[in-house]
Amino acid sequence: MSKVQGGTKCVKYLLFIFNFIFWLSGSLVLAVGLWLRFDHHTASLLKEDGAPETFFLAVYILIGAGGIMMLVGFFGCCGAVKESQCLLGLFFSCLLIIFGAEVAAGVFGFLNKDQIIREVQNFYTASITGNGNSTAITSMYHEILNCCGSSEKKSDVLSCTDNTKDCVKAIEDFFNEKLFIIGYVGIGIAGIMIIGMIFSMVLCCGIRSSREVI
Repeated sequence: MSKVQGGTKCVKYLLFIFNFIFWLSGSLVLAVGLWLRFDHHTASLLKEDGAPETFFLAVYILIGAGGIMMLVGFFGCCGAVKESQCLLGLFFSCLLIIFGAEVAAGVFGFLNKDQIIREVQNFYTASITGNGNSTAITSMYHEILNCCGSSEKKSDVLSCTDNTKDCVKAIEDFFNEKLFIIGYVGIGIAGIMIIGMIFSMVLCCGIRSSREVI
């Protein structure tokens, strides 16, 4: 066996192991995305009519990327085992697309963090002085976030006392935590995909070289 073929076999098994890990990572990303979307507290705060939906855009990107990662991980394993340049090229292209989606989710979460939080804060503040379903919305925020009113409008809510936590600040803390999860997961998985793209290109080049030698 030549050195080229030996190196190709080594990269082949490394890529297979990577794809299995990549498939598991896709499962994790999908699970995190579904948790953020269907988390009882988050869903309750944003389910009412008029509630801002910007937060869920990044979550949907994460869910979509996680599902595609699982599928691509499977095809990547097949491409590595069969040493198919076509499958490896397709694998590389899919990784590049998912890489863009993951980075977009991460960057979107970080860059729009203040805007998303401000929209939710404005939605809550408007519910304090609103009518109809506004009382139910206000009560829901108070119960879930364990807060009451805002520093400017605490007097508008009869149940609030001076020593209760400010809901505007509570909203900021709550969504900061969720958005940082989206950002870190997106950027972290993007780093893993860079390694996968390198492996797939090295293996593809190795397969081409070994066939030329034969």
